[in-house]
Amino acid sequence: MFSINPFVELSNSIPVIAMQTFVILMFALVAGGTIYDMIEKQNATYFFRNWRKAKLSKIREVSFGDMLAIIFKTITVDVFSAAEFCSFNRRLAHLLTFYGFIGYVITTVVMVFSYLPEQTQTPVLIPYIWYISALLISIGCYWFWFFIRVDVAAEGNSPFRIVQADIFVLSLAISSTLGILWGITQTSNPILSSIFLLLYLVSNLILFGSIPWSKFAHMFYKPGAA
Repeated sequence: MFSINPFVELSNSIPVIAMQTFVILMFALVAGGTIYDMIEKQNATYFFRNWRKAKLSKIREVSFGDMLAIIFKTITVDVFSAAEFCSFNRRLAHLLTFYGFIGYVITTVVMVFSYLPEQTQTPVLIPYIWYISALLISIGCYWFWFFIRVDVAAEGNSPFRIVQADIFVLSLAISSTLGILWGITQTSNPILSSIFLLLYLVSNLILFGSIPWSKFAHMFYKPGAA
């Protein structure tokens, strides 16, 4: 079950080109949504002003080597280890979601573009990573949603209260969960699997199509600001 590429089974009913086009569309929505978000909210202007202000107030010239060291530190500390979060629980939830999402995206692209149609068998490890990554996303998102959100943990609001800022986390959690359910029911219950697939596609469209109104774009321009 977990060792089978779920997109291979899907290729029996949906053309491979349709699946690949859908994945490309998701990347296009990410790029377009992020650019729109930065223009609409003037984040690019804000970053440029900060960069120019820092440049004018600099005390000494930063060498190319020092700049690389700063970039490396920013990426490894602020991005890959989520050091900006003081709370251990918040940091762990973020890391589970972050690394799960990276593994999930990479394995999806590999399975859809490299092993369809199945001329060569998909290595067993890749589907396993896909399922594990989706599970990490689900754990990280649901943990944050029910126990870590400020309005829930500190203000006592209902965890089922939804605001615009919640679109990203909620759609990501639902998408990863539906992906797992769709994959594991493909052979045991095709009808139920088809329902999960439809909901899975819709949740992905919401996830990537709502970037200008969610916090998804922060994944890209926030590290640059750091």
